[in-house]
Amino acid sequence: MKTLYLLRHAKSSWKNDGIDDFERPLNKRGRATAAAMGAYLAKREVVPAQVLCSSSKRTRETWAHLQVALGPVAVPVRFEKGIYLAEPAVLLRRVRRLDDSLGSVMLIGHNPGLELLAVSLAAAGDDDLRRQLATKFPTGTLAVLEAGIDRWSDLRPGCCSLTDFVRGRDLTKA
Repeated sequence: MKTLYLLRHAKSSWKNDGIDDFERPLNKRGRATAAAMGAYLAKREVVPAQVLCSSSKRTRETWAHLQVALGPVAVPVRFEKGIYLAEPAVLLRRVRRLDDSLGSVMLIGHNPGLELLAVSLAAAGDDDLRRQLATKFPTGTLAVLEAGIDRWSDLRPGCCSLTDFVRGRDLTKA
């Protein structure tokens, strides 16, 4: 069994239109959402064996908030430019190259690639969660996919069950 956590970066700032998209930081709401998602993961004792994170500023900041919430747990993280705005096929190829000793991985990235990858992989799972996923994958949202495979190279469209779909904005509502 392999578990894939797909996390879209939290809400970024559009205040400075002169800044390159790659360098856009999180805004206030994004920081709060990322912290809330970190608390959600910590409460459920979710600790991926590996994190693959786009090297954009907003994804690195999203990971930093998760890392704070996870506390002293050391999770290996790789910041990869190739994940930035990657197509779903590129993301899938990257995940397929993971070491098979890893039982879980978190991929922190961007839309539309992340959403399209999640939709293509999730052929089973709770119908309501799958409808939510198919409708919209907002910033700060996590999709948890489980695949009954032993090797990451066997990950294919339609081979996963969507076991959780958590919108960050729902975690920050009072």
